[in-house]
Parts: sequence; C-alpha cells; structure tokens
Amino acid sequence: MSATEELRAEWLGTQFWDRLDRLEELHQRVHTEHRIVRRNLQRVTPQEADELRIAWRRYCEVITELEKTTAEFETFRTFER
Repeated sequence: MSATEELRAEWLGTQFWDRLDRLEELHQRVHTEHRIVRRNLQRVTPQEADELRIAWRRYCEVITELEKTTAEFETFRTFER
C-alpha cells in the first residue's frame, strides 16, 4: 500500500518514504507469517499440545537456572576485582 510517487508529499523527504516502504514490507511479511503459524497451531493435536506444554515448562525451568547461574558468575566476577 505504498503511496505512489505522484501522491507522495515531497516535503517529507525520500528517507521518510523509503522507511515507510520498508516498514510496510516488513509488516506484510510478519502478517503473512502470523497467519501461517496460526494455521499450524490449529492443527496441533491434544497430545502434541500436552507435549509442547511439558517441553515449554522444562525450557522455562532451564532458562531460570541459566539466569541464576549467570547472575552468580557475574557477582563472582565483579567481586574478584
């Protein structure tokens, strides 16, 4: 839905229009990806959903532990100075 060259306000400058064009393209790509991902999620069976929840829970637990150990390393590193 880019504005045509004739309709573009010149006072806004080419940088503005170039940025707007890139943003519109990105928005369209993300919107398309969203539709595809949503359709794929609708195909997930109840068993797959349960497995996904378990995997996600475990992932969150691991990330929490990783954040804790990273913070401990950082505390240790700054204490040693």
